[in-house]
Amino acid sequence: MTDGVLEAKSILERFRLDGRVALITGGGQGIGCGFAHALGEAGAAVAVVDIVTERAETVAGELEAKGVDALAVTADVTDAEQVQAMVDAVLDRWGKLTIGVNNAGIGVWADAETTDEDEWKGMLDVNLNGVFLCAQAEGRVMLEAGYGKIINTASMSGHVVNTPQNQAAYNTSKAGVIHLTRSLAAEWAPRGVRVNSISPGYTRTKLVNDLLATPEGQEVMPTWLGMTPAGRMAEVIDLQGAVVYLASEVSDFMTGHDMVIDGGYCVW
Repeated sequence: MTDGVLEAKSILERFRLDGRVALITGGGQGIGCGFAHALGEAGAAVAVVDIVTERAETVAGELEAKGVDALAVTADVTDAEQVQAMVDAVLDRWGKLTIGVNNAGIGVWADAETTDEDEWKGMLDVNLNGVFLCAQAEGRVMLEAGYGKIINTASMSGHVVNTPQNQAAYNTSKAGVIHLTRSLAAEWAPRGVRVNSISPGYTRTKLVNDLLATPEGQEVMPTWLGMTPAGRMAEVIDLQGAVVYLASEVSDFMTGHDMVIDGGYCVW
């Protein structure tokens, strides 16, 4: 060791995930698909989890074509039994779980005064309760092993109130994810489990592209770009480095952190 720098591995070797096992919820499309590919390319075995079986199987097939050891799993993250079955499927296949990426979520624009109780509860059930159930099931395995990385997908909407669209339920759910992340991080750090989150800004996925093709979407786009210093939306590849960093040993001393990747939106 020289000036605190470990010489056993190079920095790029320390980013590698060889021998690690990851699961990604909501992995069948969008950001989750991008995370699955990133972790697989970095060397991890990957369980692609989605509520739609065909989506999970498609992404798992893409990974296998790259030489990644992959598994497709179907699960509803709001159902504790299905969440436990998801983790059990990973353990049955590989005997361990070292990386849990809790990415499944939904988003709806709705005025607060017209949001009914079921819509409110549904948003929190998927975006917040689902993250907790997954982190809990993953954490039990990792705490027993004495090491693990949990990465939750939050949003810049957990820090700011977006405009011009109204989305109080979504914003609240993502703010909850950020504080849940901090709470779990503080509780589990002494036992070797690191918990962090990633907060993307506006990101171009198929679902977002479909939205932006509508009159409503075209109306909001100038405001979104005008409020983003980088002058563009994120692409999924802009987020991939963050998930590899948080999953690797490079970030072993980071916990309870929310990594905002928003092109500068939150600085104003």
